[in-house]
Amino acid sequence: MSKKIAENLPGTAKLAAIRFLVLDVDGVMTDGSISYDSAGHELKTFNVKDGAGLGYWKQAGHEAGIITGRSSPMLERRARELGIRFVAMGAPEKMPAFEKMLAEAGVAPEETAVVGDDLPDLPLIRRAGFGVAVADAAAEARLEADWVARQNGGRGAVREVIELILKARGEWDGVLARHR
Repeated sequence: MSKKIAENLPGTAKLAAIRFLVLDVDGVMTDGSISYDSAGHELKTFNVKDGAGLGYWKQAGHEAGIITGRSSPMLERRARELGIRFVAMGAPEKMPAFEKMLAEAGVAPEETAVVGDDLPDLPLIRRAGFGVAVADAAAEARLEADWVARQNGGRGAVREVIELILKARGEWDGVLARHR
């Protein structure tokens, strides 16, 4: 880790308290593009590295949730593939979905990291124990976040955040041990 990045990290105690991860979709799990095929079906591209990171997160015994303003069959499928059981789609006002999700998961906001990229994510970024903006997030999200990822949305930012938290929690070596 570079000295500059290390200087900008929140305290290890703050990161070590995180045990639940909440993600936006468009602009975080994807690069924010929406494509349509010739039949008019919507297409989304998800990053495999982010998916692997979510797998490591789950291997370490943690849960994740997704809150998005849009609804999408592709997202339902991706959440199933990744074993993410906390999913709130069609939530233009994200705070009620966030509060409900945390209650269902049995975690406090201080135990939660949120990764977002735009204005609808600001209340969650502010409320979370660790608020993160992806590198190409809106300026307001980057300013409000506790930390700004080096990677863009849909380009490995989720994996980057997960690795950062697992290292702070002392759980990264356990993840590595499974892959030796």
